[in-house]
Amino acid sequence: MSDDKKKGAAAAQQMTAPMTPPGLINKEDIPQVLPILPLRNSVFFPGGVLPLAVGRQKTIALIKDAVRDDQVIGVVTQRKAEEEDPGATDLYSMGTVARIVKLLKMGEDNYSLVVQGLARFRVVDLVQEAPYLKARVEAVEDKTAAENVEVEALGINLKKLAREVIELMPELPAAATELVESITHPGHLADLIAANVDVPIEEKQAVLETVDLKARMKLVLELLNRKREILKLSNKIDSAVKGEMSKTQREYYLRQQLKAIKEELGEMGEEEEELDELAERIKKAGLPPEVEKVANKELNRLKTIPAASSEYTVARTYLDWIADLPWNKLSDDNLDIDNARKQLDNDHYGIEKVKKRVIEYLAVRKLKNDMRGPILCLAGPPGVGKTSLGQSIAKALGRKFVRLALGGVRDEAEIRGHRRTYVGALPGRFIQNMKKAGTRNPLMLLDEVDKLGADFRGDPSAALLEVLDPEQNHTFSDHYLDVAFDLSKVMFIATANRLEPIPAPLRDRMEIIEMSSYTFLEKTAIARTHLIPKQLKEHGITADNMDLTPDGLDKIISGYAIEPGVRTLERRIAEVTRSVAVEVASGRTEKQVIDAKRVAELLGPKAMELNVALRTSQCGVSTGLYYTQLGFGDILFVEATKMTGKGSMMLTGQLGDMMKESATTAHSWLRANAERMGLTYANFEKSDVHIHFPDGATPKDGPSAGIAITTALTSLFTGIPARSDTAMTGEITLRGVVGKIGGVREKVMGAHRAGIKRIILCESNQKDLIDVPEEVRKELEFFFVTKIDEVLELALEKSPWRAAPPPAEEPKAEIRA
Repeated sequence: MSDDKKKGAAAAQQMTAPMTPPGLINKEDIPQVLPILPLRNSVFFPGGVLPLAVGRQKTIALIKDAVRDDQVIGVVTQRKAEEEDPGATDLYSMGTVARIVKLLKMGEDNYSLVVQGLARFRVVDLVQEAPYLKARVEAVEDKTAAENVEVEALGINLKKLAREVIELMPELPAAATELVESITHPGHLADLIAANVDVPIEEKQAVLETVDLKARMKLVLELLNRKREILKLSNKIDSAVKGEMSKTQREYYLRQQLKAIKEELGEMGEEEEELDELAERIKKAGLPPEVEKVANKELNRLKTIPAASSEYTVARTYLDWIADLPWNKLSDDNLDIDNARKQLDNDHYGIEKVKKRVIEYLAVRKLKNDMRGPILCLAGPPGVGKTSLGQSIAKALGRKFVRLALGGVRDEAEIRGHRRTYVGALPGRFIQNMKKAGTRNPLMLLDEVDKLGADFRGDPSAALLEVLDPEQNHTFSDHYLDVAFDLSKVMFIATANRLEPIPAPLRDRMEIIEMSSYTFLEKTAIARTHLIPKQLKEHGITADNMDLTPDGLDKIISGYAIEPGVRTLERRIAEVTRSVAVEVASGRTEKQVIDAKRVAELLGPKAMELNVALRTSQCGVSTGLYYTQLGFGDILFVEATKMTGKGSMMLTGQLGDMMKESATTAHSWLRANAERMGLTYANFEKSDVHIHFPDGATPKDGPSAGIAITTALTSLFTGIPARSDTAMTGEITLRGVVGKIGGVREKVMGAHRAGIKRIILCESNQKDLIDVPEEVRKELEFFFVTKIDEVLELALEKSPWRAAPPPAEEPKAEIRA
């Protein structure tokens, strides 16, 4: 209720302000109801004299009535100075009875008055709020007699302490000491000192509300003692600073004074305003203590650097980065497991391993709030949805998604940043992406982690070791920031086509989840669920305009999109959709049915041909299995022929060393076991053998073609054709033992696409069939062997043995399982 701004607030608090002894009014002369004048930013004591400036209507009405009726008023301090219209709860319960001793009209609706404090009173309750406050009050008197010996001793200590404080404050006049010495009433002395000591309003009010004289004097003695110690320390610091002030400190001191002067004149420069704004941003950033210490030190240094200096820009940019990073901002995870499962199923078909791992993380995160973010690596061929899966997981978790492309990165500074000594230095990509995310727990996709390079600038994969180590990344140190940043809440998902190029220490820090190529049925489901609706929407047509029939879609998948993923499939569907869009745009409104025949018309001749098993109908040709580094499997023909010569062997087809060794091993085994097949050494000594692997433009390597080469050579020399419906894969030893190989899922899928019906595998690979989709396993017949003798019995159209072969276990078959 007060615009009761203190006129000359400093003057009102001076030690020299006249202060008459309390008790100028008798208890019975204090009215039971007093008009209340709320006071802001000050506490008014009995015996004090206070000048006030008022301007609001309620206060003016109160003053006019009080002057007209020559009545006393009650002055009570507000609890909150900003409250413009205080009520009962906004005022303290104890105030001072005051008399208006002087009133001047300074202008329209603006008065200046001087009030004198008379006695304490306690507010019982408010009885009026308009046109101004009135309250029922009761007078309050000191409880301890002034003649008490302890009170007298406290008064002596107060005067002594007050003299010391006055001596420590040279700005006070010498008359202040005389004023203190002249006061004889203990209560008046305590009130005078409390009114003028520089302490918070709450503590002054506590003095006013302390009725017991001894307790009040002890409280004031405590406040005054604290003030003395502060002044002593301040003077000590001031002396030390003055004694050690260097030229730079002197300049800083003068700049601060100049800044204060400019603020008073309203001439604050643009640079000063920017620095103040920067300081406020740093304050609100929620920095860890050690980072805040570094930032404040850099900010203080920045204030001493001329704005035209290049060093100013470097320091300013650094502080901008510090202020903009999400040091303590965390987004709330969506821990609804059913919602996450639904989101992942809607966005991606299949890939159950990845979905299972994400649901597991969510479940543990729901039970344990401080869980660190997992570090996953999705490894698989191109186009199987690794990158889009990262976006889907972020959406399911309710986290921000940021993608960090690592393909082709060769500079370690891309990960850790450049030191600030370099021109144009910036933080590394991780810190940049954290700023972009705006939270400390985004989902960060490390795309193509297997494509990292290394050169004279360092090895980025080595720098990633700290980032992807859960025991270290909570204190990740970027060279530019040079302070620790917590990455432990980030959920890292790396993607890779191959695991071999990833260094072993880095691979060890990630949880590998392999994503294999899609089956024919999976591609069909993905096309129906995701790709076709997406292309219809992107080309501005609807399902009413185009109907891609099942046989049409099968034609696209089998003839134009033979790949592990679905990127080519999506491009072919887009090509068909564009053709329909042309028709619709030309005015043709009826639904166009896209069947297999129409697909051939729109897309032309088949872009891809599958290897057909019928090519193996002649002697010397067997069917092996292979898979590429990108995770694509297919059948591989091994062709062998012989001609008159000297027993040499020639290999062609761009083969690696392991494959050449497998061919040599197979040839040696066949010669060692020739008699059992009715062959003589003359068959080998007078014949040169040429083994060829078609598709010579593609490099080939690995030991898994061993049994296929052995079968082709056996077929060549015995004249028994290999079965056209059978493919095989496995390593061969000189003892005729069949060894296990890798890539079983991809090879089986490739054989299934090529029309193979029977597959021969090493017995040790039987467990790997669990990764093969059930619908594929049902259409194939598997045989698991340990010896090459079993392979030849199964792979050739009839047994090659003229003599009884060595005893061996019966081949184990999984019939359409």
